[in-house]
This record gives sequence, structure tokens and C-alpha cells, in this order.
Amino acid sequence: MVRLLHPLIYVERLTDRFSHVSVNKSYNVLFGAQNINMASNGSSADLILDKYSGSGLASKNKYYHGFFNVALKLPSGYTSGVVAALYLSNSDVYPKNHDEIDFELLGHEETRDWVLQTNLYGNGSVSTGREEKLSLWFDPTLAYHTYTILWNNHHIVFMVDNVHVREVIYNRAISLVYPSKPMSIYLTIWDGSQWATHGGKYPVDYKYAPFNVSMSSVEIDGCIQQQNNNASTCSKSNNPSSLDPIDGEEFVKLSEKQEMGMGWARKKHMFYSYCMDAPRYKVLPPECNI
Repeated sequence: MVRLLHPLIYVERLTDRFSHVSVNKSYNVLFGAQNINMASNGSSADLILDKYSGSGLASKNKYYHGFFNVALKLPSGYTSGVVAALYLSNSDVYPKNHDEIDFELLGHEETRDWVLQTNLYGNGSVSTGREEKLSLWFDPTLAYHTYTILWNNHHIVFMVDNVHVREVIYNRAISLVYPSKPMSIYLTIWDGSQWATHGGKYPVDYKYAPFNVSMSSVEIDGCIQQQNNNASTCSKSNNPSSLDPIDGEEFVKLSEKQEMGMGWARKKHMFYSYCMDAPRYKVLPPECNI
């Protein structure tokens, strides 16, 4: 009981500042249409993985910066190899020079608890993974919980239930690999056995299928790329009356309360960071030295 109360001390509900959007008006089917069940009013959807296919959605728009949030309820039971993801990417447009910001939820083979992994790439820097992994302080299969990415010129922030769990600050050390080009938003569930379970040591067991990720409370607000050019609706030179919804003073850096929450999450629940992985990197990435 006490453990569950800790995050609430640090919560500033950023998700309350943005309006919900409908799934069907914000996303197109990416793959596995037969495994996507959309609510009749478009307010929610179920994404399913079975032995035939996973499934996924892709945003109708591409964004320069923004606030991207979704509430998810994950499948219970044995879920080794199952990967559910909320992420931004432009690999479809820049296959050799793409940017990416990842929220990945990984089914676990031993404890049957879900693991939260965050990662990012910029300008095709896929040879250097910047993964961090955390355990969750709740059971994500019993109720909906929010997963949020905030991305602007100042920092990239990952949040779970409005608790900050990671901040990547833009600075000289990370500038060359900081995501900088317009990206689409993706929601997917797929078989990650080879990638997520030590080369397929604990593959998805389809006798437990179907695996169902339920999504609701979708929020998207950001700078939309205009069709056929590189301008955005937040470009003051393009549209002087337009403002970036996540570039106000409160989005430049974390508040003291938000930093305390992030400190709690990382101290209590983070169990892997690439910056602590000396066996993997003989020379740690430059931002790890700051």
C-alpha cells in the first residue's frame, strides 16, 4: 500500500492540459487490420497479437515536436516475447538517417511482470542504443495507465501516469543524435521473441494467445508538418499566429516537484541504463559524462 502511494506525491497532471482525440480520426491502420477492434465512436481500440499477425496504428500526421499520450491496459499471464510500443519514428521517410523515440513494454519470461524500456535514436545513430529499463510500481494488466512522450527543442521526457521516469536534455554532447526531423506516432503489438528474449530463448507461447492491448484516452498535440514541404503549423515564419503547444516556460525544464518524482522512479525502479553498461561500451556515449 505504501509503495503505491509514493508516485502520487510528485504528480503534476500534464495530461489534464491536453484534450482527448479520437483514435479513428488520429490514426490509420498500419498493419494487422483484422486484429484491430475499434470502438464505434472511435474513442478506444484493441490491438491484438495472435499466431497469424500482430497489429499497429500510425498517426495521420507527422509532427516536429509535441505531447503524445495514450492510456494502455496490457495482457496478463505469460507474455514473454510480446512487445507493446508507443513510439515516434520517421524511418519510412529517412530509412538510412532516421530519428526515433521509443516507449516499449516488454513481456517478461520469469516474473511475468512487464518491463518498461525507453530509447531514442537521431540521424540514423542505431549502432548506439540508449536504452533504459524500469520495473513498474503497479500491475499494468489490471487497469489503464498513461504513457507519455514530450519532445521539443529543450528535452525529451518520458512519463508514466504523469510521473517523469526519464529526461534527455538537449545539449552539445547529444546534439548530433537528438531527434530533429518530423515523425509519425505509432502504436503496435508484435512478436519480439528474437529481439526481446535473448535471441529467442523465451519466445512467444501462442497457447496463451490472443494477446490484447487495450488503448484509450489518446492525446496528441504538437507541430504538424504541412503536406509536401518542411514547414509546420508551429513555424512563426509560416503562420505568425500559431504557437507551439509544448514550448512554453513550463516545458523548458522540469519543475522541482517533477525532478523529485523522476528521482524516486529512477532510484526505486530503474535497473538498467546504457550509461552504466561499461561491458557494452568501451567508451561510453559522450552524454553519459555530463
